[in-house]
Amino acid sequence: MIPVVFIVLILLTGGAFSKKVCSYQDVLDHLNLTTDNSVFKLTRPVLDHTHPTLVGLDIVLYAILAMIEKTQTFIPFVWAKVQWNDERISWDPTQFCGITGVSVPRDMLWKPDLFIFEMVQKDESPLCPYIYMSFNGMVTDEQGIRVVSTCNMNVHKFPFDTQRCNISFSSAIHTVDQVRLFPSSNSSRATEFSQEIMKTQGEWDFLQLSVTNSSLTIDKEQWDMIIYTFTMKRRPLLYVINFLLPILFFLCLDLSSFFISDERGEKLGFKVTVMLAISVLLLILNDILPSMSNKTPLIGTYCIVIFALMLLSLIETILVTYLMEAESASQEKLKFKDDCEDKGEKVRTDNCSAEEKRETDCSCIICKVSSRQELLPAAEEVNHSIQCEESHVLLLILEELKELQKTLNLHLGCREERGKFAQWATIINRVFFIFYVTTVSLFLPLIYNEWIN
Repeated sequence: MIPVVFIVLILLTGGAFSKKVCSYQDVLDHLNLTTDNSVFKLTRPVLDHTHPTLVGLDIVLYAILAMIEKTQTFIPFVWAKVQWNDERISWDPTQFCGITGVSVPRDMLWKPDLFIFEMVQKDESPLCPYIYMSFNGMVTDEQGIRVVSTCNMNVHKFPFDTQRCNISFSSAIHTVDQVRLFPSSNSSRATEFSQEIMKTQGEWDFLQLSVTNSSLTIDKEQWDMIIYTFTMKRRPLLYVINFLLPILFFLCLDLSSFFISDERGEKLGFKVTVMLAISVLLLILNDILPSMSNKTPLIGTYCIVIFALMLLSLIETILVTYLMEAESASQEKLKFKDDCEDKGEKVRTDNCSAEEKRETDCSCIICKVSSRQELLPAAEEVNHSIQCEESHVLLLILEELKELQKTLNLHLGCREERGKFAQWATIINRVFFIFYVTTVSLFLPLIYNEWIN
């Protein structure tokens, strides 16, 4: 009796400690899912063709790789999670040791034909070789996609701009009667999750990822569409330091050139050098901005206005330099005329001295002859000599006054003619300086408000 009870206890104990061993292959064998069986991948996974396949889509922004304004291209790296229900797949987890899901090669099952409308280049990212199927028929496919998409960028406020780029998912051939698309996450959850896992943003600050349900209708056929809108704001510090501030510094240099003397040639060469520097910066800007835009970029207006002011300043400098050269020519002419007048006066003075000497000699000879011929009273001779001397002195004074009047009139006329060029140069310089400062003081706050607002 005792051996029988012992054997029964051993059997009962051995049965309690025994455990059923299951494998994923058992699930595949139960489903008859093999690489040779094409039933699961040829047709849409429904038992009744009138039932639409529900496809859930979830997109998370992983990185902003590039934003190329010149070609209007937006290149993000996104993580896409696609889920759909396969009505031909189901099993009881309790019969397979609690197995609730199996990963299989992606080529063994049907997959929805989703594509991106804005995509302009084939994705070359490596595909995940497996997809995951659950016991209730839910199939999950997760892939990392490098999307090279077109984006209509508004660069009017560059580099203080905010861009919005769309990525639209839809089925290629299945209409709403066959495939229904819906987002798995709302906008707030997608934005929060993207900000948590984002690795790189470059020069952009990611603001929001909004999700919108839409539809596309062509020839009375309708397709479901999910639009993901990425909102990003540019970080302008690099462009401010490397582009905007240098142009402003060149403007200040050009403004300070008004304090350089116009009589030298350094001012003209200085302004030409500043204009060449601005031209180099404009060439750099041409490589950044797109060829076509709905509105003129404010940075283009900023550069062109400053360039135009410098051009006008250069023209004003050329005009003032011309007037100053004319002033110098008139001064040389006046100097030459003064030298000629001095020589003429010296010649006239010598002639007058010779004539006076001849007159004196003649008067002496006459007096001597007359004294020899006849003797006059002493009183008459004295009176006659005094009258001759007084008349001669008066004539000399009158001639000197006439010469002095002519010289004074000549000098006054030349000074008036000489001062006209200098006066015009001074007036032009002052008026343009006031115009320059007024334009800059009005333009810079105006364009700053346009950029910020």
